Parts: sequence; C-alpha cells; structure tokens
Amino acid sequence: MDTHDREPTTLYDKIWSKHVVYDPDPADANTPKLIYIDRHLVHEVSSPQAFDGLWSANRSVRRPDCTLATADHNVPTSPGRFTSSFQTSEYIKEPASRAQYTALEKNVRKSGIPYFSLRDTRQGIVHVIGGEQGFILPGAVAVCGDSHTSTLGAFGALAFGIGTSEVEHVLATQTLRLRKSKNMRILIRSTHLPLGVTSKDLILHIIRTIGTAGGTGHVIEYAGDVVKSLSVEARMTMCNMSIEAGARAGLVAPDEKTVEYLRGRPFVPRVEEGWDEAVEYWKTLRSDEGAKWDKEVVIDVEEVEPTVTWGTSPEDNVPISGNVPRPGDFLNDPSKGEGVKKTLEYMGLKGGEKMVDIKIDKVFLGSCTNSRIEDLRTAAGVLLALGAEKGKVAEGMRAMVVPGSGIVKRQAEAEGLDVIFQRAGFEWREPGCSMCIGLNGDQLSSGERCASTSNRNFKDRQGTGGRTHLVSPAMAVGAAVTGRLVDVRNLVKLGKEKEKEIIKGKMGTDLPATLFDDPSPMPVDNLDEEHFSKPDDTSTATSGSGSNADSRRDSRRFTSVHGVAVPIRMENVDTDMLVPAPLLKGLGKSGFARALFNRFRFKTNPDTNKEEELDFVLNREPFRRAKIMICDGRNFGCGSSREHAVWALKDFGITCVIAPSFGDIFFNNSLQNGVLLVVLPQFTCEELATYAETGGEMEVDLVKEEIRCLGQDKVFSFKVDPNNRDRLLKGLDDIDLTLSVEEKISEYEARRKEGWRWLELVSRLDGNFKKRVIGGSMEW
Repeated sequence: MDTHDREPTTLYDKIWSKHVVYDPDPADANTPKLIYIDRHLVHEVSSPQAFDGLWSANRSVRRPDCTLATADHNVPTSPGRFTSSFQTSEYIKEPASRAQYTALEKNVRKSGIPYFSLRDTRQGIVHVIGGEQGFILPGAVAVCGDSHTSTLGAFGALAFGIGTSEVEHVLATQTLRLRKSKNMRILIRSTHLPLGVTSKDLILHIIRTIGTAGGTGHVIEYAGDVVKSLSVEARMTMCNMSIEAGARAGLVAPDEKTVEYLRGRPFVPRVEEGWDEAVEYWKTLRSDEGAKWDKEVVIDVEEVEPTVTWGTSPEDNVPISGNVPRPGDFLNDPSKGEGVKKTLEYMGLKGGEKMVDIKIDKVFLGSCTNSRIEDLRTAAGVLLALGAEKGKVAEGMRAMVVPGSGIVKRQAEAEGLDVIFQRAGFEWREPGCSMCIGLNGDQLSSGERCASTSNRNFKDRQGTGGRTHLVSPAMAVGAAVTGRLVDVRNLVKLGKEKEKEIIKGKMGTDLPATLFDDPSPMPVDNLDEEHFSKPDDTSTATSGSGSNADSRRDSRRFTSVHGVAVPIRMENVDTDMLVPAPLLKGLGKSGFARALFNRFRFKTNPDTNKEEELDFVLNREPFRRAKIMICDGRNFGCGSSREHAVWALKDFGITCVIAPSFGDIFFNNSLQNGVLLVVLPQFTCEELATYAETGGEMEVDLVKEEIRCLGQDKVFSFKVDPNNRDRLLKGLDDIDLTLSVEEKISEYEARRKEGWRWLELVSRLDGNFKKRVIGGSMEW
C-alpha cells in the first residue's frame, strides 16, 4: 500500500484512495466505490434489525475482530450496576429498552463480536470508548449506526455514521458501497482560543456561520494553529458536531498529540505488532500544500465568545453577551421570521431577552460531545474556583454529571472529581447517552429548560416539551450554580493563569489503570442457548436465498407512485421530528407508521397519546392517504442516522419525498429501502407544494423521470443519479452486489494484512486478551 501521492491531495482523499477495494468504473468519479471498513462500532438501538437481516439471509459476521459493541443509548444511568444482586430485568425496567439490550447480548455472543456489557468497567458511549480504547487509529475508516461517529475524526480517521441497512452490509462484508464526498476546509485563524472559550463554543460559532446545511455533501477538515493547539479531546468535541453542520464527517490531521494520546492503549499495536511502522505512516496523514478544496471557510477566532443556543436548531445560537433574536429581525426573509416565531413559542421566549436573563431548571453534563475526563476536570475546576460557599447548585435546580464511560468515571473518582461534584449538589451517574437523547428515564418534563453539554437542541429531543440550550461544560456549571445562563468568564473572573488551571483542565500523563482491568463477572440473564447457534452455513458470507432474497429485492424496488401528495412547509426537518427518540425501541422494521411526525400529529398525552392535532396536515383529508411528500424547505432528513425515519415513511405509505436538499445519511437510508428522493430547486418545490395543498393527485415516474400534477396537467422533469436509478428500478440488494466481487475483498484484506499489520486484531483476540476484551456476560 503505497503512501506516496502523485499530486497534492487532501487528508480525506488520501484515506479514501487507500481504502478502495473495487471501482466498477474508474473513469466515472460519481460511481459508488466499494470501500473497506477498518473499524465498526455497534450499539443496541441501530443493530437489532441489521443482525436479524444477517441471520435470516444465513450470513455470518465477516470480521468480528474489527467490530466492538456496547450498550449506551437507552440504558439507565442510575446506581446499581455493580451490586451482587444485579439482574438485567430489575435494572432495565422498561421492557422495550430491555429487549434491545438483550438482543444485543444475544447477537454479539452468536457472532463472537467483542462486547463491553453494563457490568464491564469499560462500557460507555460508543464514540467515547472508541478513542479511549485505541480502537480507532489514524488513517482508518470507521463507522457506527450513529451519526456522531464523526467524533472519532479527531484521530485523523475517516469516521461517519451509517443506517441500519449499512450496519448489516458492514457486518456481512466489512465494506460499504459509497460515493465520494466533496472536500471542505475550515481554517481557523489565530494561535489559540480566547480566554474562557472552548472548542464547544468554537464549533457552535462555526455552525452559526455556515448553517446546518453548510457542510452537506462534504467531509470537513479543521485546520490552523488553533486546531493544533487543542487537546485531542477538544478536537473530538469539534468533530462530533460536524454532523450539526451538515457534513458527512469531520477530520483533524494527526500529530504528536494524537500519537501520545494513543500510545499504550489496549487496542493500539504494541512495538512488536508494528507500532513504529504505524507512527511513520501516520506522519504522512496531512493535506498537502496546494491541495484543492471544493469549499473553504475562514473563521476569525477573536470573534468567538462563550456561545449558547436559543432555539431548536444548533445554528440558533448567539454569544452569551447577546440577545434572543426577534421575528422582526428577519424582514427580508419572511419565512425565516415565521420560523423564528414558532421556535420562540416552543422555547417559551418572546424575543429580545438577554441570554444572561434566561432561567434554567436543569443542567446536564454529559453526552458524546462533552463527557470525557478533560470535560469533567474543566467543570470541577470551575466549582473549585468558586469555592465551597459559591460553588453550590442553585436551590430548586437539578444537575447531573454522566461520565462518558466507566473508565472516565473511575478516573474522575481517582482524582476526587466525584467528591467535588457531589459536594456541590450534582448527581453522579453511571455512563450512558442519558439526557442527550432521552431514551431512558433521564428526561426533561414539558416546559423545563436545560443547559446541556450535548449536541442537539431539537424540539422534544430531551423530553416532550423540553427546552434545550447547548453550552460548554464550564458554562453548564455556571448555569447550575446561578440558576440561569451566565458568562463563566464573569463568574470566575478568569486571568491567564486561571485559564490554564480551570478552563483547559490538566491532562494526566499516565493511562488509567482501569483501562486494563478484568471485567466484573455478570450472569447471562437466562438467555436461551438456541439464540446463540451459528448460521447453517458458517462461511464468511453467502447470498440470501430463495424467497427471502426476492422479498428483500421487492422492498427496495421503486418504479412509480400515484396518489395524494402532502405538503410540508418547513426547513431542517430532522429525523427527531420524523421519529422521536422514545419510539426507536423496536426490534423490527415495521410498525412505525404512528411514529411518523408523532409529536406533530398527536397531542401530548404520556398515557395514551391518542388525541390528534387536527391542524397538522397529515391528520387532514385527503393527506391521511398521502403517498408522496413535498417539502419546500432545505435539509430534509438532517440529524441522526436513525433508519427508523425511512421505515416510518414507508409504513405510512409514503415512498417518494421531494425537497430542495436532503441530509446525507437519510439519503442513503432511503435508497436502501426503496424510497425515492427527488431534489428540485426550492421554487419548484414551493410550486409543487402549493399544488399539493389543493388535494390534487400526482404521479412520480422514475422510468421517465417525470412528476405529473394530474389535476393541472403539468409535468416537471427531474434527474436521479444513473446508478441510484438502476438500483431502485431493479430493487438491487447492496450485499448481493458486494458478494459478487467477494474475491476483491479477500485480495484487499491480504494486502492490508501485509502493508498495515498494525490494524490486524485477530491475533490479539486469542486467549486471555480475548477474554478481557469480550468482557462481562460474554466472557468464555
């Protein structure tokens, strides 16, 4: 595997070119390539349907050694995991959550995938443990069924989220069929961040500057001396929220900080396994001088202040010294003004308020954005600076700290951070995604306002009717002790020395000993052995057989659709809107029709949720029978990687969506499920939406690439990428297509083993090491 490039190229181009397994048409850059996946992280929410598809097609996991699983999304974070009387049925009381957790345990045991259970000290949020364990290495391609896999781009890896169908594809083939993204560079001027400003503030500022669709279709590389000055964990925060900027992934070139961070971690190669070779290769992973960028943005860091969101999109943010905007501020864009008006109504704001006057009910310090040891040190440092008297959670306030992993938790406890937090009145929880997504009991009540270190402030994201303000860890502590949003620089009165001590945190030089601990034993809670049998054919992978393959093909096929079209007059329709997080707890792909736009279609009723909102368009005739959806706002399907959003559309009966632009992951998920996405100019979408409001029927014909408004005898032409068109018309199964060139994968793996031996983990999963990595109830 040659590391030399003939012309100046970007870091993304270098990683991409080294991972092309098969290129069916080298002359056409738009043709999807078969890309090898070095590392695959798996969790309980996006994997059940993937494993079910794998087993039903009589396939096996191709590379268990390249995969690492844990449960994080909907597991409780309450105490009690390490008691001698622990039982899953008692700890995870909610049946649907428990079913997903149990399904993951069954699937990893059946497949032999390394797994960190709830009783394993190394369990945690997938994007935290991936870096913490050294599982993700520079130059690798890494995926997970979660959009915030982009976090791991901080190591110089191409890391991105995928949908459930693609999870199945990776399990079966260790590859993905992908179309190359465009290159985008965000150059951050200056040498360091201003006092009191963190990487969280910087990425929020960037998102406000370029918008939530600013990076759509691109992989962003963050560059400049400011980025070089950041710690690896601070870089992880920036890469984490690349998704909120619309990008497929975020990247930072690896450097000496990256090497030192990784050195000695459990999954990192030892010297005899090629450590020195790996480091030499990593030094080549940087964009060349003169490399071409499809898009460049320059950020002046001197303009960045501690930043807070005011609305229901990450781009809805202002400096803490600013004010909440008013609808009247957007006279030149009436639709934007109307959107701001609706957002303010949801957020319980009038517009014009000073950000520092907004009162807070809860504080959440956690999530894959800000739950690492450096984040906790920063937050605890603010409390120490305030002193025992002032550093107390305000009366009536609830504040919680949820470490990103068991390793982070125990390291913090070894440093006494838990004592600092609990003395101040914070709850000290077990690891998990927690209130970031609200799949477990950690939720906001309707009308409650939260200062949160997470990454999304979507409507109902942290609980039905909950109001989220995204902040940095330091700002979260400020809100906790004052009961309102506050400028932490004024609260602590930072000077240069205080800045180094409090805001930056102090990184230890030694790895936590708990990284290498043996896991705690855990019983296999009465899991029936019949669930763990291997597929009948234990070869690497086989094509699906007979009627099952035909059924899968039919589910992916699209030729035309004729019926009512429903107009959706919104921008940034995110996947949380399409399917709220609490409704993700299924093990199959059907039964999601009621979930579609659930928060809009039904009045808030936690007991029955049956009363309809008759003003919402999908609850009115003839739109209850809609088969086509027309959105006149950009960025439809942005947000998370949940494929449930597409399943909900199909279950409702909608097999075609027309919009000015789509989120990247949503686009791929739709293609995998036979849902046609048509991209048209915004004015055309507005015209079609206006027609749809009349209730007139429409026909979308993929064969002729035409949209026909049957009530007005109007015809609109559209174009679909030829490869995607062919796949939809034939209902092609990506896995079958890939397995037809299985010999190419084997050839690539042989070259990979010879040229990049440090990426191989098979030998490391033998004997005692395998027992340590598998962990908990999966230990054998």
